[in-house]
Amino acid sequence: MDGIDLADLGFWARPLEERAAAFAALRRLDRPPHYAEVEIPEMEAFGFRRGDGQYALVKYADVAEASRRPEVFCSSRGTVAGTLDPPPEFMEYFGSMITMDDPRHARLRRIVSRAFTAGVIARITGAIDAAAVRIIEDFRPKGGGDFVAEVAGRLPLKIICDLMGVPEDKHDRVFELSNLIVGSLDPEYVPDLAEIGPSVIAAGEELRQMVYDLAAERADKPEDDLTSVLMAANVEGESLTGKELGSFFILLIVAGNETTRNATAHGLDLLTRHPEQRALWMSDFERYAPTAVEEIVRYASPVTFMRRTVTRDYELGGHTFKDGDKVLLYYCSANRDETVFTDPDTFDITRDPNPHLGFGAPGPHFCLGAHLARQELTVMFRELFRRLPEIRATAPPERLTSAFINGIKHLECAF
Repeated sequence: MDGIDLADLGFWARPLEERAAAFAALRRLDRPPHYAEVEIPEMEAFGFRRGDGQYALVKYADVAEASRRPEVFCSSRGTVAGTLDPPPEFMEYFGSMITMDDPRHARLRRIVSRAFTAGVIARITGAIDAAAVRIIEDFRPKGGGDFVAEVAGRLPLKIICDLMGVPEDKHDRVFELSNLIVGSLDPEYVPDLAEIGPSVIAAGEELRQMVYDLAAERADKPEDDLTSVLMAANVEGESLTGKELGSFFILLIVAGNETTRNATAHGLDLLTRHPEQRALWMSDFERYAPTAVEEIVRYASPVTFMRRTVTRDYELGGHTFKDGDKVLLYYCSANRDETVFTDPDTFDITRDPNPHLGFGAPGPHFCLGAHLARQELTVMFRELFRRLPEIRATAPPERLTSAFINGIKHLECAF
């Protein structure tokens, strides 16, 4: 256990296989391990606060139970994306509904969930198909390149931006701002640690202003987009405030873009490293697509963890938690739990059942965009197999420096 420190950013730079082995060792403990919180003086100088440490929930059963008990493991005390508690000005932009508890969380979710039902996603399937075809055909003449920038990152970004009504000439800027927010600890995006706080807040303000401008336009001239729908939405007499609209837009851009693009990039890398699985999927795409998509999400676990804060004494996993304890729900570990998954370190596109927690565990915070993510992944791999059947990753992925997102920044490919 001495070599496993989940609060050390260096741990998250280790090869994925080493990280998986470390979590397997942690799952063998008789109680959740406890770690000091990451030390980043530059962020503390900006107003982020360290506490008394964090507990790691690494077993499937513990993560699932904590997710089903939001009254004990709450989301509204601090941030869900890390252990350092952010200053108020940070939450001004990132205090979206995933950092709320009921009844406020339920109110917001009621308003926005109507845009993400299976029926709605079915109606926009044609648009997703057309976008995937265009992206791949634009890429075809190049014969290869950075799969993340040219393919994986473009589809979810376009779909989310189109849903909100963001003009196409702003899509690249949204992509840059999303990278900066999620990759704030990665020197490629924020070279100076002292600039993390100001850079992330500036990115949040720019995105919020973007949706404010869009909302002002839609107030005078509503269109068939999500911004117009959300502005007009009224559920039991409730509607979104301007601040709530801005925070939701930031959440949607980050969650709807980053997670799906990383799953797509991991998918190509996995299929390159497991040619027998690729051949099997290509032999009957529609037959294997449902289980293959779920297996990519399980194996990659694009969101590594979510944080919760304990509200009262509660026993879980052999430990009694106290009010104020910080707890990280490690989906990446739960998705490899040997008590739930047979041969969990094996990538198997036929795995069924596959009760992974890649979209979050059952509970009020289960991913609102799960239907959309599944559809985008299915469409993208269908069109890749159809139009670029020889596409392969040609180098190891260049991974994001992050404990929160299992991200791939760049992935060279050829076809």
